[in-house]
Parts: sequence; C-alpha cells; structure tokens
Amino acid sequence: MPEKTVRLTHAASGATADVALGLGFNCYSWRTTFAGESGGEPRELLWAEPGFEACDGRPSRSGTPLLAPFAGRIKDARFEWDGVAYDLEDTSGAGHAIHGFAVREAWREVSRADDRVTAQFQPSIDAPEALPQWPCDYRLEATYTLEAHRLRLELSAENLGEIRMPFAFGSHAYFRLPLAEGGDPEATVIRAPIDGEWVSNEAIPTGELAPLANGETLPAGGPLGGREFDTPYRFASGASTTEVSDPNSGRRVVQTFDDSMKCCVIYTPEHREAICLEPYTGTPDAIAMTARGVEAGLITLGPGETYRTVIDLEALTA
Repeated sequence: MPEKTVRLTHAASGATADVALGLGFNCYSWRTTFAGESGGEPRELLWAEPGFEACDGRPSRSGTPLLAPFAGRIKDARFEWDGVAYDLEDTSGAGHAIHGFAVREAWREVSRADDRVTAQFQPSIDAPEALPQWPCDYRLEATYTLEAHRLRLELSAENLGEIRMPFAFGSHAYFRLPLAEGGDPEATVIRAPIDGEWVSNEAIPTGELAPLANGETLPAGGPLGGREFDTPYRFASGASTTEVSDPNSGRRVVQTFDDSMKCCVIYTPEHREAICLEPYTGTPDAIAMTARGVEAGLITLGPGETYRTVIDLEALTA
C-alpha cells in the first residue's frame, strides 16, 4: 500500500518537512531555524489541523495546498470553454467549485531522496471522475526540496489532450503565527506588493478592479491588527515576493515567485493562528472573467504545452 506521508530531512541544519502524498501532495509541516540566528531549535512555520497526516482532513485548510487546474472559486460550479459547457462538483458548500481537483486527491510518488520528493497527478489515472469536468487530460508534477532555511516547490503542468485547455495554479500556504515564542499574532507585519483590489461577491470577482484604499499598508507592510481577509488583489507589475515578519525578533518568512503570478488572495482563517498570502496565476473565476474581456491572468495551454513555476519559502532574520 502506498505511503500516505513522506518526511524530508536536512541533516546539517536539522530542518524537516512532512508531505501528504495521500492528500494533494500538501507539505503540511516545515520545521526550520531562521537564517542569521545562531543556535535554537527548529520552529514549525506552517499551520495544519491536528491529525492532518491521516490524509482525511479538509484539503485546503492546512499546510501548503496546491490549487490546480483552477485556483479560487468557479461561479456556480460551471464554465464554458470553446463552446462546450462543463459542470463541476460544488466543493465550496455554497454552490461553487473551489481550488481545483488535485488538492483533494492522492498523488503518485515518482522519486525521493532524503531532502526531496517528486510526485505526479493525472486525472485519467488518479481521479477519472474529474476527467469529464475539464476540457482534456493533463499531468501535474511537483517537487519539494528542503534546504537549511528554505523550502522550494517546483511545479509543472502539461496538456496531454488534443485541444487547448484553460489552466491556473495557486499556492495556499498557511503561515503559522506568531513567528517567535510569546509574540502577538496580531502584531505580525504582512507585506504584499499589490496595486488594486478585485471587487468580489462571495470571494468571486465581479470584474471590477478598485484602487487600494487610502492608507492601505499591505504594499509596504503593516500589522495584521485584527483585520479579516478573504480578498483577491492584483499584484503590482514586477512583484516577486510576499513577507510575514515579527517586528520584535526580526524573523521573516519570505515567499518568492515568478512573474506568472498575477493575483494575490489574502485569507485569515477563523482561528487567527495563521495568515495566507496566496500567489495565483490568475483571479478566481478567471475563465468567465476572461470571456468578459477582463485581463484575469488565465493561462491557455495548447496540446503538448507545459507551464512551469518555482515558489520558494525562506526563513530569515532582518
């Protein structure tokens, strides 16, 4: 029987990472020290529900959910593509589809070393019931690599069909708060280089991009301070990092990504023990938005074409 979880280790630093092969290839634990600090024990930097390692919890509420082939919600769990209508499962509980298919399924391990693991997800093999819900078959391949103070994700998506297909990817990491023992989670500084907010209804953009409110602290960094989010924003041109930092210790968790990421969804779970700064290639409901002429960041992959990206998480001190 395939293993449900894999532990990565970095012997020199003592860092570890736990990955759920059995549920979305989700890295649900990352324990490491902060670069620039001497001594100290590795600290858990991701939040996960108790028992997530059993791979039967809520797939997008812990760790680092990988969202594909769409990220966020698809309104009314239905879309049209090249004249064909596709009906999806209501996975939001509110009549919408949310966060793709791969996040809910087991992935197949391809290779493993002490500090890295690679796995694949292909609907025709791993979730045949999802195949009619998308224009064609595709293959996701992802690799986690653990270093002393860094966790790297490399991901590719290949169109295996004979027609073009829509595609979006998002990473939904839950950064555990606070970053330092005894710290105040609400004093945590969050920074996201955004330049507009997508006006939304039930976290689904309407197509209108509103300017940021006067005094918005997110682009330069400001305290969480009790704010509640489930909000899609547009990344500013040239954006490549988000950051969560502790103002007293100087500890920072920096997320670095490439310019394929056009949308930033910020989410605060009800328990307030984590913050999500989620880079997406496109907005939620990007297929419908694009059909209405909105620049939503939707990726179209032709037959045999492949999308690739890399996301780094680093534990640093100021």
